[in-house]
Amino acid sequence: MSLANNTTLKKTSSSGTTDSPYLGSKISLVSKAKIRYEGILYTIDANESTVALSKVRSFGTEDRPTDRPVPARDEIFEYIIFRGADIEDLQVREP
Repeated sequence: MSLANNTTLKKTSSSGTTDSPYLGSKISLVSKAKIRYEGILYTIDANESTVALSKVRSFGTEDRPTDRPVPARDEIFEYIIFRGADIEDLQVREP
């Protein structure tokens, strides 16, 4: 997992969450299944290797090549937690 713009994650707390200057930023994330999600970076848990986004929208696979195309969804999810191993790309859209 990498954040665009040479993002450096900050110190990990005893609970495993990471203090990051990007918490609260708009994030675009592409999963290994080629599905793009956009949401607000809520937390990063270094111990669990997870990234949580809030107010998440799924844009589906769009034009990315895949054996299983997924359409975009109108629904906005309150929170989605992604495992680091399931993330192909992660970019900060709006700090």
